[in-house]
Amino acid sequence: MNTNGNDDLALARLLQLVSPSLPIGSYSYSQGIEWAVEAGWINNANDLELWLDGLIHSNMLYLELPLLKRMMVAWAGADENTIQHWSEYLLASRETAELRLEEINRGRAFYQILSSLDDTVGGTDKTLFKTQLACFSYACQSWQISFDRAACGLLWSWLENLVLSAVKIIPLGQTDGQTLIFKLSSLIPQLVDQANNIVDDDIGASSMALAIASAQHESQYSRLFRS
Repeated sequence: MNTNGNDDLALARLLQLVSPSLPIGSYSYSQGIEWAVEAGWINNANDLELWLDGLIHSNMLYLELPLLKRMMVAWAGADENTIQHWSEYLLASRETAELRLEEINRGRAFYQILSSLDDTVGGTDKTLFKTQLACFSYACQSWQISFDRAACGLLWSWLENLVLSAVKIIPLGQTDGQTLIFKLSSLIPQLVDQANNIVDDDIGASSMALAIASAQHESQYSRLFRS
C-alpha cells in the first residue's frame, strides 16, 4: 500500500475543501466584523487580532472543533441520530438569525458541491447535510482526512476568510492581513490538541460581542457583506 500517496491525496482533498475558491459563499460573510468596524470596535490590525483571538479561543475551540470531531466519528459509524443532534446543537448555538442563515446557506451550497464530487452523497439522507459543518465533516471522513488535519483546515479557512473580509472593510493593507494570518495561525496546532480532549459537557460557546455585532449588522444601512 502506498501510504504516502494516500496521505498526499487526502491533503490535496483538504486543500480543495478549504480553498477560498470553493463556491459556498464564504467570502460574502463578515460575521459581525462589518458592523464592529462601523461602530468603532475594530479600527486597525491590533483590534482585529484581539477580536479574532477571542473567537478562536472560544467559539472555534469549544464549539466548532469538538463538533467536527464528533460528526466525523458519527459519519464513520453511519450514526444518523448523532449527526442530526450535533447539527441541531450547532444551529441552536448560532446566536442571531444572520449567523444561523449563514450556516444553513453555506451548508446548502456545500451539499451541491459534494453531490457533484462524491457519488456516495446521493445515497445518504439529504436532511443530514443541513449545516456547513455536517458537509465538511462528511467530506473529511469520506476522503480519509484525519481529524487533526481537518481541524487545522477548518481553523485556517475561518481565519483567512475573516481576515480577508476585514482587509476590505477597515481597510487594512494586504501585508497587514498576511502578517495577522501568520501570527494567529501559529495557534492552530495547540488548539487542535486541546480540542481532542474536550468532553461533551464542555461543548458550547457564547460571544456577546459577536452576537451584538451580528444582530446589528442584520439592519445595518450600508453593507458589503450578506446578512
